[in-house]
Amino acid sequence: MKKRFTEEQIVSILREAEQTQATTRDICRQNGISEQTYYRWKSKYGGMDVSMVRQTKALEAENSELKRLLGEQTLLIAGLKNALSKKY
Repeated sequence: MKKRFTEEQIVSILREAEQTQATTRDICRQNGISEQTYYRWKSKYGGMDVSMVRQTKALEAENSELKRLLGEQTLLIAGLKNALSKKY
């Protein structure tokens, strides 16, 4: 069963792991995640709080939108250059 965790839940699980003496395996078992998922979360969200995670997500979304817009503009410019370079 695949379960989607919110950023708040992920940060909470990582904080719990840092503050307790429980092993990584025990933390993963309690929360129903694999150790691979835990370590992936730790590399991505380790040391962050919820507001930092939200800000990072917002910046990633903005970056994706800007890349999409840049791609569209590049295609438009290339098309216009192509159209203007043809001899009639």
